[in-house]
Amino acid sequence: MTSKSTVYLIPSFLSEDSIETIPVYIVDAIKNCQVIFAENERTARRFLKIIFKEIIIDNYEWFSIHKIEAEQLAVFKQKLSEEKSIAIISEAGCPGIADPGQILVHAAQRMNITVKPLVGPNSILLALMGSGMNGQQFQFNGYLPIDAHPRALRLKQLEEESAVKKCTQIFIETPYRNNQLLETILKTCKPSTQLCIAAELTSKNEFIKTKSIAEWKKESIDLHKKPVIFCLNQDL
Repeated sequence: MTSKSTVYLIPSFLSEDSIETIPVYIVDAIKNCQVIFAENERTARRFLKIIFKEIIIDNYEWFSIHKIEAEQLAVFKQKLSEEKSIAIISEAGCPGIADPGQILVHAAQRMNITVKPLVGPNSILLALMGSGMNGQQFQFNGYLPIDAHPRALRLKQLEEESAVKKCTQIFIETPYRNNQLLETILKTCKPSTQLCIAAELTSKNEFIKTKSIAEWKKESIDLHKKPVIFCLNQDL
């Protein structure tokens, strides 16, 4: 028997001054749901009120996905067994892509529930699109090591892999450590290696520039507390 439930993966904006990046059909998806699993309930409530002013927030059942624990997963499965449709919302961007949600989606797939990923802004892909780097072969590597020595070793490894595989390496850092990461990149990577810095994507302060390491060393740039995606390519 086919379930009437659907799990909607709801994209949220990367910046509150870029509401236009959210397609209007997102509101229709929200109207179809009875349950919301959110990475941050406060942020998700504010997001929904912005894109859907008539929404009655308390008509929905709310649950957290910041840390998926057995109890929450059991609740998720129970709501699907009740044939309720569920919206999954991460704090920024797309659920399951460098954001929570994949564990719930995996459970839905195991239960043969319809999963609908919806179009919206994703900082990783936007950075790659704007970088001018290889979009046919690329790797997202998440966060690099925090300590200086392991971080430098990892950067050298990514640089070498980029040359061998002819691929773009993409990675991120906690915003308050961006400047330290950039400093390590400039000290570690070869002068000819290309680096794209994509900061505050979709906002009025959006910044996307690709330069060689040698060129970046001549620049003065402050990335502190800004959301940034780094793209690196040794093959250009």
